[in-house]
Amino acid sequence: MLLVIDVGNTNVVLGVYKKDTLLTSWRATTALNQTSDEIGLFLYQLLERNQMSIDCLEHVIISSVVPDFMNALKGAIKKYLHIDPMIVGPGMKTGINILMENPKEVGADRLVNAVATVELYGAPAINIDFGTATTYDVISKEGAYIGGIISPGLRICADALYQRAAQLPRVGIKKPQSLIGKNTVSSIQSGLLYGAMGEVNYIIEAIRKEMDDPNMKVIATGGLATLLNEDTNLFTEVNQDLTLEGLRILYERNK
Repeated sequence: MLLVIDVGNTNVVLGVYKKDTLLTSWRATTALNQTSDEIGLFLYQLLERNQMSIDCLEHVIISSVVPDFMNALKGAIKKYLHIDPMIVGPGMKTGINILMENPKEVGADRLVNAVATVELYGAPAINIDFGTATTYDVISKEGAYIGGIISPGLRICADALYQRAAQLPRVGIKKPQSLIGKNTVSSIQSGLLYGAMGEVNYIIEAIRKEMDDPNMKVIATGGLATLLNEDTNLFTEVNQDLTLEGLRILYERNK
């Protein structure tokens, strides 16, 4: 079986595949101060709780945008799983032509999502990942990664309001009962959610116009994708396992 790991700034997402079937997945906080032993014991407990032994894992692939976390993670995998993990990075066969001024600048997570989008949904397409940052990645009809857009994520926006405005509280991100808030909390929630919807809708239409393709597919992933798509149908598809699928596909291409 294959263990896939995506390390983000906020969360680490893990999944176990048997061939092309995702058996289970987990989400944990990215804790930069963890040792390799702590990570190794955490992996052991996750597997045991799902009636899987460490011995059942044969391969591991990792994508990461947090370099400071990688030494401990790789050490844990080598020590506890006895596997030398495959790392997404330069030199890997992706099947995606990256048309950027500096291809090495493209985050591993964005590359993995682009691979999954082309493989599962075809091209051209817009991929949107609602993580710590909200990233928009554009894939041409030839299946090439041609660039993208990065904007602050919803949680960053909410935290900025709380930190910079003395009388505004920290709020959970959820859909308020109405667009026009009747109290401070619902007013903030409305501004965050509907502001994000407006941004997403405008950027999608602007990309389609620049690409001269009004029917470009939009594939969304990340924790808030489902919430933003509710009652709006902004996206062609919401796939919360898109990054895990991309890691599986990349492993198959490079094993």
